[in-house]
Amino acid sequence: MSFEEDFEKGFDSDRLVMSTKGEFDAEENVLRPKTLADYVGQQKVKENISVFISSAKMRGEALDHVLLYGPPGLGKTTLAHIIANELGVQIKLTSGPAIERGGDLAAILTNLGENDVLFIDEIHRLNHSVEEVLYSAMEDYALDIIVGKGPSAKNLRFPLKHFTLIGATTKAGMLASPLRDRFGVLCRLEMYTAEELTQIVTRSAKTLGIGIEPEAAREIARRSRGTPRIANRLLKRVRDFAAVKGNATVTLDDARYALQKMDIDELGLDDTDRGLLRALIEKFGGGPAGLETLAATINEDANTIEDVYEPYLMQIGFIARTPRGRVCLKGAYEHLGMKMSEKQKAQISMFDE
Repeated sequence: MSFEEDFEKGFDSDRLVMSTKGEFDAEENVLRPKTLADYVGQQKVKENISVFISSAKMRGEALDHVLLYGPPGLGKTTLAHIIANELGVQIKLTSGPAIERGGDLAAILTNLGENDVLFIDEIHRLNHSVEEVLYSAMEDYALDIIVGKGPSAKNLRFPLKHFTLIGATTKAGMLASPLRDRFGVLCRLEMYTAEELTQIVTRSAKTLGIGIEPEAAREIARRSRGTPRIANRLLKRVRDFAAVKGNATVTLDDARYALQKMDIDELGLDDTDRGLLRALIEKFGGGPAGLETLAATINEDANTIEDVYEPYLMQIGFIARTPRGRVCLKGAYEHLGMKMSEKQKAQISMFDE
């Protein structure tokens, strides 16, 4: 299939293998583990969080503010719920874009109970004015509000109950330094192994009442791009294919058949990924190609390419970012069954050393 054929299929924002939330994730809350013991993967993060939670409970104090960062779909929101559950407190959920004014944040903060958890997803997208309100709230557990204007303006300080802010972001580098420095606990979530994802698929199948063979669970996990959200999404779609075929238990053949029908290959790439790679190879000779130019060629937003498509393609060694632009690597040519010219071989040799 050529780049043009991939392009005709469209670069859908609700792809099954996208790690961001989509219309397919209505049952996501049902699948969330409730305790650290049930949370699969992220072993180092779990061990540290467990110590910090136990220490906070022994002191009878709020847990230090926590920043969770890493690619989307790895369980940052789930971990926030678990932290609140382990602390035995309430959790209030919001997101950076939803808090438009300082007054919105003040209303949320004043309604928190003692030691409660406030979870802000996409915290890197907070307005600057909202961030400034958050500084004193995080550090002094107080709200500083300016009343009036000019020489007659007064600064009023309202005390807040002690609380824990848990911020989640896919772009920790975009956080302002004063905000980032106020987090006492920083946790980076890593991509999951196939073994960990197999455990997640098996657990999710049990929760959803789906019978599944171990080999089928491993096949789904292998094609889930290291992301639990994608693994759960694929599990539900594979279940649909198996159910229509009249199978009560998902077999390996069911999994392979369903994934083939959804155009998800052995590495978890779909038509969108393959179309991007073909565009880079066929239109730009394998690169280098600038991000904006590549985005215009495939009619996609540059930020979407950078945040959604590229991370996994870079992780598996199919694309490299260079000062001059994006370059296709040897693995991409081999996966697509395309031959490299001598010029292309020379161009990417530096990345294979």
